[in-house]
Amino acid sequence: MKTVYTKDLRKDMEVIDFFMVKASAIKTGSNGKQYWDLMLGDKYGELTAKKWDISDREIESILNIKEKDIVKVKALITEWAGQLQMRVMRIRPAEAGDEIEMQDFVKAAPEEPQRMYDYILAAAEQFSDEDLKAICTKVLTENREKLMYYPAAQKNHHAELGGLLYHMKRMLMTGERVCEVYTNLNRDLVLAGVILHDMEKLNEIVAESDGIATGYSFEGQLLGHIIQGVKSIDKLTLELDFPREKAIMLEHMILAHHYEPEFGSPKRPLFPEAEVLHYLDILDARMFDMEAALEATEPGSFSDKVWTLDNRKLYKPTDGTADKSEEI
Repeated sequence: MKTVYTKDLRKDMEVIDFFMVKASAIKTGSNGKQYWDLMLGDKYGELTAKKWDISDREIESILNIKEKDIVKVKALITEWAGQLQMRVMRIRPAEAGDEIEMQDFVKAAPEEPQRMYDYILAAAEQFSDEDLKAICTKVLTENREKLMYYPAAQKNHHAELGGLLYHMKRMLMTGERVCEVYTNLNRDLVLAGVILHDMEKLNEIVAESDGIATGYSFEGQLLGHIIQGVKSIDKLTLELDFPREKAIMLEHMILAHHYEPEFGSPKRPLFPEAEVLHYLDILDARMFDMEAALEATEPGSFSDKVWTLDNRKLYKPTDGTADKSEEI
């Protein structure tokens, strides 16, 4: 039975507990000796683990341990380059009598997938624009099964069971309120962009029903979800006999939502709804990463560096007021 989670780990702490293997490789150090490089995790996060100076005899058993296996580890928590790390002393596969519960190891969105799906579908069904209603309801209903478990990423924001729905729903909730303030916006177009902008992650990412992404598809590696999304929207709008201007605007929103070429967008947003979609996306991604970092941080202290937030350390106040961040 698991009792210690990644969020509980602190430097110089000795831990004996169960973790899921997220990655595993045998490597050779600068001293010429082999070591085992692991990524171990649970529902709260993951961290690097090392077992130094492994013997040839150990390699045989190591090769039998695969990604997604549950292992029992005895390790010392150390720190390297500002990040916590495990120095593994002993490790073995979990056994039948260990009372393992998989929900301890698979991170999941905090809301039930069916409820999130129903919220998103209901929002689409309320569109006054019949074209946008048709394309969004079609995409949602045709992809319902995969949406129930799909993550929004392999490693970054919303990489969890139901993460894609959770990302979509929070963006919708925020987008609805933004449209109340900026009344010049085409509300249906903004919300349609939210629903469709990451939908091709269902075909970019390879994931199983436990919500764990194991890699990227062939097309996902060569094209990515942005180009896949533009292709999908182009095909669907032709099938649904969309007005061409509206179709191209939807495609542009997908194309531009990462904003910069180095992040996959060959065009920057060229009308207000596309601009808003980008900021809804980046806001929800950053809030997710901040929430995750601060969940594992003691009040009155700073988090570890958060790679997705430019290696900032975030401050968690003692009184629960607004979070602050400090550039390091």
